[in-house]
Amino acid sequence: MSVDGRRETGGGGVGGRRQLTYAVLLCLAGAALALWAATRGWSVELTARPAPLPPVREARTGAALLPWLPALALVTLAGGGAVLATRGWVRRLLGVLLGVLGLAVAAGGAYGLVADLDGVVSRQWPALCLLGGLLAAVGGGWTGLRGGVWPAMGARYERPTRTVTESAPTTVAEPGRMAGRRTTEAWDALDRGEDPTAG
Repeated sequence: MSVDGRRETGGGGVGGRRQLTYAVLLCLAGAALALWAATRGWSVELTARPAPLPPVREARTGAALLPWLPALALVTLAGGGAVLATRGWVRRLLGVLLGVLGLAVAAGGAYGLVADLDGVVSRQWPALCLLGGLLAAVGGGWTGLRGGVWPAMGARYERPTRTVTESAPTTVAEPGRMAGRRTTEAWDALDRGEDPTAG
């Protein structure tokens, strides 16, 4: 089955739009998860003080340990949204960049899992950061491989490459229904890529 002359399972049409949606969601969800996890406390260091004073708790977030981590997650988040506004080789290049950024974010999470941090260590936040980076990397890699054939945002209203030779059938309508009919015909013409004001 084809949509606008293209197979649904291919790069264009319904299949391509679905793949584009999934890839963008992977990038956005992964980057947002990593950014959130980077702002959580990865370790808590206790500094003893003379009695009867309680020890001082110093929580260190992933952003404090790795200052570049939230910046990369933010760039990945913005790049995931930019996938919608690009097309062709530019989108594929952006996908490769997002894949690299996702792997870098995942490496920051992996460091938090294996690093010998002082104090009480919370490993769940680095693990979530690692997971978010991997999700973003998968979305970026998918975009790099397949994004060149996915439809662009607003492609529905572009003039198609094939010319439309069929003319709309002429029907007689009642005078009271002409205004609604003209509005519908104008929108149909826009969907076909025609200028409803021409002629």
